[in-house]
Amino acid sequence: MTADNQPRKILVTNALPYANGSIHMGHLLGYIQADIWVRAMRSMGHDVIYVCADDAHGTAIMLRAEANGVSPEEQIKGVQVEHERDFAGFGVSFDHYDSTHSDTNRRLSSEIYLANKHAGNISIRPVSQLFDPEKQMFLSDRFIKGTCPKCQADDQYGDACEKCGTTYNATELLNPRSTLSGATPVEKSSDHYFFNLPNFTEFLQQWTRDEGRLPVSIANKLDEWFDAGLADWDISRDAPYFGFKIPETDDKYFYVWVDAPIGYMASFENYIKAKRPELDFNDYWRADSTAEVYHFIGKDIVYFHALFWPAMLKGANYRTPTSLFVNGFLTVNGEKMSKSRGTFIKAETYLKHLNPEYLRYYFASKLSDKVEDSDLNLDDFVAKVNSDLVGKVVNIASRCAKFINTQFDNKLSDTCAEPELLQKFIDAGERITEHYENREFSTAIREIMALADLANQYIDEKKPWAVAKENPNSTEVQDICSVGLNLFHKIMVYLSPVLPTLASQSQAFLNVENFNFDARFEILTHSINEFTPLMQRIDPKKVQAMVDDSKENLQPASTNKENKKESKKVENTENTPFISIDDFAKVQMKVAKVLECNKVEGADKLLQFTLDVGEEQTRNVFSGIAKFYQPEELQGKTVICVTNLAPRKMKFGVSEGMILSAEKDGQLAVVLLPDSMVAGATLA
Repeated sequence: MTADNQPRKILVTNALPYANGSIHMGHLLGYIQADIWVRAMRSMGHDVIYVCADDAHGTAIMLRAEANGVSPEEQIKGVQVEHERDFAGFGVSFDHYDSTHSDTNRRLSSEIYLANKHAGNISIRPVSQLFDPEKQMFLSDRFIKGTCPKCQADDQYGDACEKCGTTYNATELLNPRSTLSGATPVEKSSDHYFFNLPNFTEFLQQWTRDEGRLPVSIANKLDEWFDAGLADWDISRDAPYFGFKIPETDDKYFYVWVDAPIGYMASFENYIKAKRPELDFNDYWRADSTAEVYHFIGKDIVYFHALFWPAMLKGANYRTPTSLFVNGFLTVNGEKMSKSRGTFIKAETYLKHLNPEYLRYYFASKLSDKVEDSDLNLDDFVAKVNSDLVGKVVNIASRCAKFINTQFDNKLSDTCAEPELLQKFIDAGERITEHYENREFSTAIREIMALADLANQYIDEKKPWAVAKENPNSTEVQDICSVGLNLFHKIMVYLSPVLPTLASQSQAFLNVENFNFDARFEILTHSINEFTPLMQRIDPKKVQAMVDDSKENLQPASTNKENKKESKKVENTENTPFISIDDFAKVQMKVAKVLECNKVEGADKLLQFTLDVGEEQTRNVFSGIAKFYQPEELQGKTVICVTNLAPRKMKFGVSEGMILSAEKDGQLAVVLLPDSMVAGATLA
């Protein structure tokens, strides 16, 4: 509460997930962190609004939609449905979830741009870039490959060499080629629009050092930008581009990072329109607003949120964020998430196998207010959840409830047999709520588990089962178990921001109205409901099944047993179905350039290719090689395509050919040709 005992007005946002892929464990770390904080602050009585949106613009989405044969609008709509489903599956409680491709965001983006333009914060000057003459578009660095100008390493992207670490401009790359078409790009000039970030140097130096604004480690890192001197920020992209047109232009579009953070404001405004029309947008966003605005983000996008975003807001006379809460990256089993090892786990895959509250608890036990990476160690995950939640917390209720349910007609004792112990649990709430507010979740969890240990110790010492054996209807048994359930009540009040589903089930069992933090002061003396198991232990086999389900498996759909049979057929030439030279001559093979290569959502084995097969023709081809290749490894490569294979209608589209691969020792390798080969050339 505020000094005058009024609830604080708080707006919370999460980093916007890109509308070009699925939610995975690495994403969920930040969303679960934010959701726990939101629930905790609400439990303290504050008015918290929690919004998010899909980041829906950019070249990558435009190209993905093109490859899928749908409009960009259709592409992002389908992804948003998936994202909202996955967040809901993990109990992430957004009040409103939107898309940056909204009319509200278009209007706000234009207003903020024009305000900065009129204030002298926008400039225009020509920029030379590489241009794809076949795709008729300017190429960002990610769509250009060539030879490193320093170490001569081949197949390097247009901004940096992965072999020697040199950074450079794309125009310095030797033998550059477009990964979209394979064409040699040409240098071309175009007018670009810039946000004059140096105008805000003094403001940003102060803003990033304001107490509580940023983690100290982040503020220190940003000093490197100030020491080097802030540079103008290129905020425009040329057509074709999926996004919002810059006002007063015909073919210039806002760079995705202009309208993405403005999407926070747009989502909030759309929330007001849809659900709380009594609120005033300006009460939260005007320059002198006393409301609080917090952004939960990953450390990889700090510079957008700590430099460009507050400067844009300042230039348009809006308020800036109260604080940025920054989380680190997630590793699994101490290593970067891996598709081959099955540790690149999608939210959807996890939910098929495991209770989402297991992950919420494990993440909470790891998270603090520091900008630190977190590790999801799967063995530790199983052990911690089984020990803490099942072995300690739920165990308290299960050990006590059966006596109250069966021997005392569900009625708790009218007296408190252990007032000092209960008071100790109640008093702990002051520290625990403070830990939640400061995002020191791991510390809160440690203190809560220490209380669970005390509760179990109390039950072990009192041994209600032994007392009941001597005298089943003894009020001593009722008193002991009533104390135990009161202790369980306090623990679940404290855990409710982390485990909302378990809290709801416990609330129903204990027959109480709410689990807000003030509920800890209540001593339960009423009748409870029948106890039912609240949480099951994690079966390690289910974890392994999740990992197996996450592995990129390129083997054909046949079983191993069937594969062995096929191997025997090859060895036994008497059973081999030979073809004649005339049959083989029917196969038409052409040189093909990989214009686009993408994962197929919902099909772990497949990659989808857009191939240039010459004569301005393209083919859509699906290939079951996702286990052995990442899409970027084949982007821009030259392959062999069987072009007269009968089209095959699949769940994900029509496959119009086959890419040749060779098998050795269980591994598939795509047959690659020199880049100099001309697309469409027929192979004999």
